[in-house]
Amino acid sequence: MLDARTPLLAVKDLQAWYGESHILHGVNFNVFPGEVVTLLGRNGAGKTTTLKSVMGIVGSRTGSVRFDGDELIGRLSNEIARAGIAFCPEERGIFASLNVEENLLLPPVVRPGGLSIDQIFELFPNLKERLGSNQGTKLSGGEQQMLAIGRILRTGARLLLLDEPTEGLAPVIIQQIGKTIRTLKQQGFTILLVEQNFRFASTVADRYYVMEHGRVVESFANSELDANLEKLHDYLGV
Repeated sequence: MLDARTPLLAVKDLQAWYGESHILHGVNFNVFPGEVVTLLGRNGAGKTTTLKSVMGIVGSRTGSVRFDGDELIGRLSNEIARAGIAFCPEERGIFASLNVEENLLLPPVVRPGGLSIDQIFELFPNLKERLGSNQGTKLSGGEQQMLAIGRILRTGARLLLLDEPTEGLAPVIIQQIGKTIRTLKQQGFTILLVEQNFRFASTVADRYYVMEHGRVVESFANSELDANLEKLHDYLGV
């Protein structure tokens, strides 16, 4: 087990391909235990591919991805999940034919420490109201996002990879997602978050890495956000 001074996730010279398309060109970053770290960047910068590369679900990858000191390059995605990493994709992946409870119960518990169904309902009271009656795709977009996050919390993963969790959601739901991320951090989870909305990210993140053309081009702490706003506007085009 690593201490707080040693990265829980250490990514070095990560290269990734989809077929013949070379997407990541030597990505480097660290995530320390208990942190919320956000990857920022325009569409196509390589943020989602970075999360998928950590999980081993890209075409091919080279470099080094170390989790809790163990190398993940060369390991299968199911082995990576059992090591304690969970991925919540942007498209959410809700099973349309299953109701809320069935969606929550489907993923296996791969390690001790996962949240119970009742604990998930404390985070997302809306889901409890939809418990047995609603199939997954009949939920609102916000409820589907809550369900997607809740589902990975059962697994016992210590590192959560969240891809654009606020995309397309109403402001009130975005606030609830932000509150949930802060609560999970307080409970000891480590979170790697992909976001384009740095205003939302500023409410939850400890540190940022800015990506451009498949590389990390900038990094700074949340306390340095104001000093980097002009540079960030240039990178993100906002």
